[in-house]
Amino acid sequence: MLKFLSKVVVEYCPLDPRKAAAVELLAQCNGRKAKDSNPACSVELRRLPAPPPTEDPKSRPPLPPPRVLVTYLNGAEEAIVAAEGATAQGIRDQILARGRLIDTEQMFRDGGEKWPVVIPEEELGMSFPGIKPKKAEDKPQA
Repeated sequence: MLKFLSKVVVEYCPLDPRKAAAVELLAQCNGRKAKDSNPACSVELRRLPAPPPTEDPKSRPPLPPPRVLVTYLNGAEEAIVAAEGATAQGIRDQILARGRLIDTEQMFRDGGEKWPVVIPEEELGMSFPGIKPKKAEDKPQA
């Protein structure tokens, strides 16, 4: 996951019960395997302050939701809110999908192609014959 990123910042309030996904993602980012994939990626934790206590607990301002701020290698930044029901795997999949898209875009640009790739309408309607696998008898024996 870190191979697409230059910086990860995880923000949450320690008193927030919704922080589980953010904490798990932070643990994954600090793991040996993730660090080995991109040692230059910086991983930070920002603990947000809790709102001051009030006489009436119902009038206390709401806690800001936990979020993950990521900076991709191309400089693009994204804030992912780890709201209630979010999972570390879901956040990780979101980062990987965006990273793969950026990687694909860069490959096309390096190859001299325009991005986004536009497929002509007539090609979208064309049939695809498929690939027929060779039978075992047709394959040369080594």
